[in-house]
Amino acid sequence: MTKTNPGRFFEDYAIGQTIRHAVPRTVAEGERALYHALYPARHALYSSDEFAISCGLDGSPLDDLLAFHTVFGKTVPDISLNAIANLGYAQGRWLRPVWPGDTLRAESQVIGLRPTSNGQAGVVWVRTTGLNQVDEAVLDYVRWVMVRKRDAASPGPDPVVPDLAPAVEAADLLVPEGLSFENYDFDLAGEPHRLSDYAIGETIDHVDGVTIEEAEHMLATRLWQNTAKVHFDATHRPDGRRLIYGGHVISLARALSFNGLANAQMIVALNAGAHAAPCFAGDTVCAWSEVLDTAPTQAPGVGAIRLRLVATKGDSAAMTLRDADGKYLPDVLLDLDYWALMPV
Repeated sequence: MTKTNPGRFFEDYAIGQTIRHAVPRTVAEGERALYHALYPARHALYSSDEFAISCGLDGSPLDDLLAFHTVFGKTVPDISLNAIANLGYAQGRWLRPVWPGDTLRAESQVIGLRPTSNGQAGVVWVRTTGLNQVDEAVLDYVRWVMVRKRDAASPGPDPVVPDLAPAVEAADLLVPEGLSFENYDFDLAGEPHRLSDYAIGETIDHVDGVTIEEAEHMLATRLWQNTAKVHFDATHRPDGRRLIYGGHVISLARALSFNGLANAQMIVALNAGAHAAPCFAGDTVCAWSEVLDTAPTQAPGVGAIRLRLVATKGDSAAMTLRDADGKYLPDVLLDLDYWALMPV
């Protein structure tokens, strides 16, 4: 009897199925250091205990996307080990900060299934919740993945496609307890721009770029214990190339957005996201953002800004997303819609 795990295929999922993912992960300052080494991350709230304390927190929490990647990585052996592509995200919320020393685990519920037209695969929708060591939810999100079938001739289930809201409502954003930007130090944060300085519809070219190396993206993917074959095994794709983990592109783009959005300190919701094109080692990632909305919060001096973050291959100066037919331009890697907290 085999003891190895080939991963789940499309036939192995059922609506309502709940999956408790192995293996819990205790995160610490080492993860922060590696995260900041892999990405040009500079947001002050995640870099300095003293800055975070001046903003009403007990210290500097771990980066919001570090928490996301850790929880996401837990789900890969059960959800996307046999994935063809990770297709999108929706309805994500960060529910409480993750602190050094916290232990994170993940659970997912299957909420949608749809066979593909060619019968070779199917799309699986899951709602994933990340929990800490005292079973408090720290974040949750929906994602959908195209997964290979074990047997192309096997019958598919009746399609069930979840009805997902286009965005998290501003009233449903959760601000960390105690957070206040009343004494916010703009000099130490790196830029003078506050919420009122941004206009809906404004676009910001983040100017800088990062060229991805093979070793760098594989180290990052291993850091999150993401075991998806397409990221490591060069024989797993017909073109013989390792696919860059989509979260690696997200973190690169978010870090690049510091130039122009240094005061968008904390990501609190993920409204929608799509990996529009594959990314490979040797690609240079650039980024631009569009301001979609702003909103007040109940926390002192804290507002919310809704941003579209676009990562591109090469020059981002055109700041164009789609062609005349509404299709993503070939150089667009990522289209991410999120809410962040910013001083008013």
